[in-house]
Amino acid sequence: MNTEPKTVGTLMAWTRQALDHSGTANSAQETVWLLANALGLEHHQLASRAEQPVTPDQLARTEALVSRRIKREPLQYILGAQEFCGLEFRVNPAVLIPRPETELLVQAVLKEGGLAEGATLVDVGTGSGCIAVTVATVLNGVRILALDCSAEALAIAKGNAERHGVGEKIAWIEGDLLSPLRSRDMVGAVDVIVSNPPYIAERDWAQLQPEVRDFEPRGALLAGPRGTEFHERLFQDSKEFLVPDGLLVMEIGQGQVSLVRYAAEQAGGYTGLQTVKDEAGIERVLIARRAG
Repeated sequence: MNTEPKTVGTLMAWTRQALDHSGTANSAQETVWLLANALGLEHHQLASRAEQPVTPDQLARTEALVSRRIKREPLQYILGAQEFCGLEFRVNPAVLIPRPETELLVQAVLKEGGLAEGATLVDVGTGSGCIAVTVATVLNGVRILALDCSAEALAIAKGNAERHGVGEKIAWIEGDLLSPLRSRDMVGAVDVIVSNPPYIAERDWAQLQPEVRDFEPRGALLAGPRGTEFHERLFQDSKEFLVPDGLLVMEIGQGQVSLVRYAAEQAGGYTGLQTVKDEAGIERVLIARRAG
């Protein structure tokens, strides 16, 4: 715009134009989210206050947020939160932003896991804690262990658990995949292992959206040359800890189902493999049962 925004309405137009020029796909909705945050208003209040003058501080806050977004920083990091299974989770660049597809993991655990009181669930690579925390808000009497190799991620996850009143229901453990369980007498004692592991193949890294490639934690995304390296490790290591008929539930990338099934066959010790499709018809979750 040629003139400095003077009202909420002109500020909305300026923000929308800036986002459009940057290539933001959902500029109209993101304008509402950014402005509501910058101005301290509810989304529905923006239209009714279109003629309200903008203060210099409000203009500066808006410009700062828009500047971050046009550099393709994810909106969730700018706003500091993302909804998952109806709960709000705090996020920052130390953790992967929860995706709707990952909600399928929670649904699979609750539907197939048979988690009665006294059962044990392990969330591997907990990140923001979205899976462990959501399960903890639904189930009582279940022992939940959330593992991550990042102390920063665990701090975020703990905060999210406390925010939703389940901080005491989850044990937070730092370490590489399932290795911390070996010192905790967990061999053959886990009913469900759930994980959203890294599954981006190295060849696909350069084609990722800038929001993902340049801002989200690389270690939570990039798996290796095949993209299934972490799935292979989880198949091998989970056999040691799962009870007979226990479940391993993992998110997988688009087109990876045959590779992951092959990894299960190579590892041995599993039966009844099944997949769950997302809303786009893509097989996103693989469920494997530990042979009895």
